[in-house]
Amino acid sequence: MTRKATPAIPNAGAMSDFVGAFDVPSRLTDQAYHCRFSHLWSGIATRHSDTIDCKFFVDGRGVVVGLAHTAFVEFRARAGRDLSDREASFIAAVALRERLEQEEEHALYDVSQDDVLRLIEKLGIR
Repeated sequence: MTRKATPAIPNAGAMSDFVGAFDVPSRLTDQAYHCRFSHLWSGIATRHSDTIDCKFFVDGRGVVVGLAHTAFVEFRARAGRDLSDREASFIAAVALRERLEQEEEHALYDVSQDDVLRLIEKLGIR
């Protein structure tokens, strides 16, 4: 049986434009964080972690969201295609939003395989 490929969200335009700037109100501090996506890269080589790292600027400070690479492998097995860089940046933005709403700002957020897969489902990525 041949699996029909589902189109990915294409990687069109500059990487820094993949996700538009967004604001996140903190439930903890009542502060509103201004977030801007910068770029993504493999954390496997740079941090020796099994992640795809996505860099954001939160109120001008660099913040990294590390998405578990094992979730990318699991998605490929389920969907029959790879996640695009743009889709990964959307997943990281939602993960960052959730964390900033619930806790103080940190320089690094690691997102587990289960959470990445949950966010893929939440975003309706197929």
